[in-house]
Amino acid sequence: MTPPGPATHIVVMGVSGTGKTTVATALRDLTGRSFAEADDFHPAANVEKMRAGIPLDDDDRAPWLARLAEWMTRESDAGRSTVITCSALKRSYRDILRSASGTVFFAHLSGSAEVIAERITHRTGHFMPVSLLPSQLGALEELAPDEAGHTYTITGEPELIAAAVLQDALNPTAAGDTP
Repeated sequence: MTPPGPATHIVVMGVSGTGKTTVATALRDLTGRSFAEADDFHPAANVEKMRAGIPLDDDDRAPWLARLAEWMTRESDAGRSTVITCSALKRSYRDILRSASGTVFFAHLSGSAEVIAERITHRTGHFMPVSLLPSQLGALEELAPDEAGHTYTITGEPELIAAAVLQDALNPTAAGDTP
């Protein structure tokens, strides 16, 4: 369960196809935290653009990110820590999420373009086409040393990644390599 004290938000981030939902769901199950899938916060116009293979730009993302930060703040104000999935590709996007009340820890899921493309190709029920992967990889800005978070390779078992994320989020100064 969530430890007492200020709310902590774990943002499971990365390009489409890295397993954000799988790892975040495992984190939710481990902790009982409030959970949000960032894709559910996109306006219909954003979803339609992506379905059509058109990358979102910063103007498309700004209101979406603001809605996510507002949700995180509402949860924090209610005394709840959260787990949220969000691509959070650029530092400026992460800055918006960091504006939420509480502490924000970024768990960046990362892997090779080939592995990610293979995952996207074989998944069902998602609007993001593999054709947008290059634009996401091009927009991705790695976590900077002054950002609370850590990068995790996607080749490990999701449950082990989730356990490592939780350990690092609760003790960010000891963040280490993934299992």
